Amino acid sequence: MLSSSARTLRRLLAAAATLTVVVGLAGAAPAAATGRDGDGTQPLPGYTIENPPLAPLLVGGKPTTVRQGVHRHAGYIIEIPARWNGDLVMWAHGYRGQEKVLTTETPGFGLRERLLQQGYAWAASSYDRNGFDIRSGVLATKDLADHFARTVKRPHRTYLAGVSMGGYIIARSLEQYPGYYDGALPMCGVLGDQTLLDFFLDYNLVAQALAGVPAYPTPADYLTNAVPRIQTALGLAGLTPTGPDTLNDRGKQLRAITINRSGGPRPGATAAFAVWKDFLFSISVSSAGDSPAERPGQLSTNLLTRYAPNAPVDVNAIVQRVAPENLRQRLLPTLTEVPRVAGRPSAPVLSLHDLGDLFVPFSMEQTYAQDVARHGRSRLLVQRAIRAAQHCEFTPAEAGAAWDDLVSWVRTGERPAGDTVTDPAAVAAAGYGCRFSDRAAYAAGVGTRRLYAAC
Repeated sequence: MLSSSARTLRRLLAAAATLTVVVGLAGAAPAAATGRDGDGTQPLPGYTIENPPLAPLLVGGKPTTVRQGVHRHAGYIIEIPARWNGDLVMWAHGYRGQEKVLTTETPGFGLRERLLQQGYAWAASSYDRNGFDIRSGVLATKDLADHFARTVKRPHRTYLAGVSMGGYIIARSLEQYPGYYDGALPMCGVLGDQTLLDFFLDYNLVAQALAGVPAYPTPADYLTNAVPRIQTALGLAGLTPTGPDTLNDRGKQLRAITINRSGGPRPGATAAFAVWKDFLFSISVSSAGDSPAERPGQLSTNLLTRYAPNAPVDVNAIVQRVAPENLRQRLLPTLTEVPRVAGRPSAPVLSLHDLGDLFVPFSMEQTYAQDVARHGRSRLLVQRAIRAAQHCEFTPAEAGAAWDDLVSWVRTGERPAGDTVTDPAAVAAAGYGCRFSDRAAYAAGVGTRRLYAAC
């Protein structure tokens, strides 16, 4: 799991960083304030907004009302059914890369239709900038919710839902604005905050160490020079999810370490490694700028990480150790571009996560569950594992059931069922993830479902 070493690092380095943090807090205004003056009806300098007209849906024979525009430099969509129940759902989108085009999106996995049919209004922001900028997402989502309250009507309840980086935005929003949101549905979310960046670093440094190809910081030709040599040295090149195991002993050690660092032994983990083993090299490469949102890898570290298994190669003795390049940003408790998530949800949270996802690994759920438990708030968290290997690979049935159960929880106070994520034996069981996975999707062979045994 990812949490222990990263949290220990924070404790060990906090004293040394105190002076830096205090000076920074006293002397710097939040960067989010930049560009938030004026009327906000234009994007920030360098950005453009793509927000093409969204056709209304017919709900109960009546068209929805769609409103689109720009608010505080971010594009937005608001959609309201004719028979609105008075509640609002804020949709938080995922990572958009470093492009300078801001885009909006509708709730996925059939949720747009489901929400409107159930009487909910929804709203989604493009955020005012791209990159791995959690602060922008947190502020833009809250700004849009306030804009809805002023221009439509103050909702009875306000929910959060979203995917991937949007899950990070959701987790921090619940802590940034306690009491503002009434419930949350993060899916495939980065709930373990900066420890995701540690996982990406782990994979590349361990692979380099096992292959005997040192290449950190990654050079410009990393993907065309170093990575092919690493793949050949470890037997990665010919590995596929359903083909023969081409890994040699050192390649198998990399696989085992990756499985342990991404959530531990669990159904489908071997096949999922084959799905993601090439992508995890590419995620370490960045030619963007110097801010954490542009180059989040500057926050990653493996200083205190102990890798297992540590044989046949004593990888803990030979792996390159990397301190956070931007220690101050890593330790700040304030709302930064890549902030910390303490694990203090202020409303019910029901999350979904694919077992084999290695872009945002299942360990994110474990880290969050541990943090939430440490703050005595486990009663506010329900987590569900889905037997699939891609990122955000959910069916409308899975997302819809989670949404319905969250709403029922908020309204009645009755906590719905979920999966245990922090018990290694439970996670490793052959049937783990079956309870909430869509069996019809398995029967139809949808996506990566058949990489898992039938439930």
